[in-house]
Amino acid sequence: MKELVNKLQDYKTPFYWYDLQLLEKTLSIIKKESDNYGFNVHYALKANANLPILKIIKEYGFGADCVSGNEVLRSLEAGFSSTEIVFAGVGKSDEEITIGLENDILSFNVESVPELEVINELAHKLNKKAKVAFRLNPNVDASTHHYITTGLEENKFGINMRDMDGVLAILKQLKNIELTGIHFHIGSQITDMKVYEKLCYRVNEIQEWFNTRNIHLAHINVGGGLGINYNAPEKDSIPDFKTYFKVFADYLKLQPKQQLHFELGRSVVGQCGSLITKVLYVKNGTKTKFAIVDAGITELIRPALYQAFHTIENLSSERLEETYDVVGPICESSDFFRKGILLPETKRHDLIAIRSAGAYGEVMASRYNLRNIAKAYYSDSL
Repeated sequence: MKELVNKLQDYKTPFYWYDLQLLEKTLSIIKKESDNYGFNVHYALKANANLPILKIIKEYGFGADCVSGNEVLRSLEAGFSSTEIVFAGVGKSDEEITIGLENDILSFNVESVPELEVINELAHKLNKKAKVAFRLNPNVDASTHHYITTGLEENKFGINMRDMDGVLAILKQLKNIELTGIHFHIGSQITDMKVYEKLCYRVNEIQEWFNTRNIHLAHINVGGGLGINYNAPEKDSIPDFKTYFKVFADYLKLQPKQQLHFELGRSVVGQCGSLITKVLYVKNGTKTKFAIVDAGITELIRPALYQAFHTIENLSSERLEETYDVVGPICESSDFFRKGILLPETKRHDLIAIRSAGAYGEVMASRYNLRNIAKAYYSDSL
């Protein structure tokens, strides 16, 4: 990235910078490895919903995974086929459900009986039949940060299997609902493939439960959650999709003609994005130096929200290393990116790159302190 410093200095900081060549390389590998097994991949817009990025992803033939009505609309704007859009979320509004119904999306991933009843009511008004998949809670621990673990019984997401007999009894009364599949999503930033093996075994058990009730499902959706290497983004810029897809090919028992769907987000775009910021001041503290930069939790909230690690580089300096706390300008003690980090001697106006910010960076930006939303730039424009 350091060869880009002269070009990057022309842009007002802070800003997001995206390497579209790396994105396309990543997409090519996902396409190749998923096609080996005939798997269906949906890109999770919650990771990054920028139109230039979405349009590239769409060109590789992937579908879209949405968690809001606006994400459904953004997917359509980017050119995704409505028949390749799945819509999840524990709190879909009537307006959002109507957007999905009017556009005949592939599936609503339903998370509760009340939601199922509302979808049926709205579908009846539109004289439509809504295709749904039950998001089931498999009680599989993703072994990740507790804020991004979603598959345990105490999480707010999904329907517990102990309630399913009652759910099926209600389903028989809902004439505008067509059950087409089951859906799972156990968490995010998962790097241990054994977790996915456990998910496969649990999905097999659940599918057999449906089979014994003579319910045969057109598709299974196992969600996403595959992690990236935040510690070594340059060395490990593309996740091991080959092993990831092979786990499901080896351990998940599909029925004849049954389709398997995935919802990948972070692993698609995480490594292609960086947050570029400039040093405003270097302040001497009692035990450390503070590199105060012009980006903050308003541009990348992950370190404050999840205690997340991001590799940080000084793009302007090759001087001897010193220890710094890299902090932002926001009036919150949580507004820091890393503490006690070794960086080349850092001075005012040095450019700093916070790596692996392509996912859950720009899309979570805020205007706290009435700050402006940072702009995005792409490698094809440099």
